[in-house]
Amino acid sequence: MRFLARAHQMPVRLVVGAFVLNSGLSKLKGDEGTAEYIHGTAKTAYPFLESQDKAEFTRNLGAAEVALGTALVTPLVPTVLAGAALTAFAGGLAGLYLRLPGMREGLRPTQQGIPLAKDSWLIGIGATLVLEELSRAREERRGRRRRH
Repeated sequence: MRFLARAHQMPVRLVVGAFVLNSGLSKLKGDEGTAEYIHGTAKTAYPFLESQDKAEFTRNLGAAEVALGTALVTPLVPTVLAGAALTAFAGGLAGLYLRLPGMREGLRPTQQGIPLAKDSWLIGIGATLVLEELSRAREERRGRRRRH
């Protein structure tokens, strides 16, 4: 596993990381109304979250976003790890889009669903980062075998 991000990966990592980091910091600063909205939305899509305290849930979500955003903007975090974390996080966001009523007509987003539907780009970005690193590692292994 490569321990430094490749230069061409940093623009997307910085942009996405800054966005996720900002979202997390906003949640950490949020008031009770923010916590109620975020937890209410999450528990509608994921009923098992009903039992969680809304303020604690929002704080934990904000902390996770700060950690993910920081991992993305830090070149020392291996791209395969940052990409996998982004893909997993974005999968949860995609679940909101797929599970919340009124967000879509078939797979096409409604006007209300567009903000959640666009989070699907994060899945594509994360998966691309992971697949690129796995592909390069495979090519490097093949190259070493040919030399021996």
